Amino acid sequence: MSPALPDTDADRLIHEPARRQIMTVLYAMDSADFLYLLGETGLTKGNLSSHLSKLEAAGYVRIDKTFRGKVPLTICRLTREGRQAFRSYREYLKNVLATMKQRL
Repeated sequence: MSPALPDTDADRLIHEPARRQIMTVLYAMDSADFLYLLGETGLTKGNLSSHLSKLEAAGYVRIDKTFRGKVPLTICRLTREGRQAFRSYREYLKNVLATMKQRL
């Protein structure tokens, strides 16, 4: 009998590809500005802004808007809850992959 897939569902908020990219970049860094995230994700400004807003509403991302001289600067970072959610999501994926490997 094949092992069953883990019964815990993936965090659907993080599982969406664009938000998974954002979370992955921010997990690897202390913080990142909006333009850096644009370059790393390949999203449009509107899409990135929309996905960041969803992550912020969930309490996963903190967004600080400031200025560098007269130029607006948006800094994004994972919250403690966001880091924990991403760690849990990674563990879920590892479990799914391990289960699939056992099935082969």
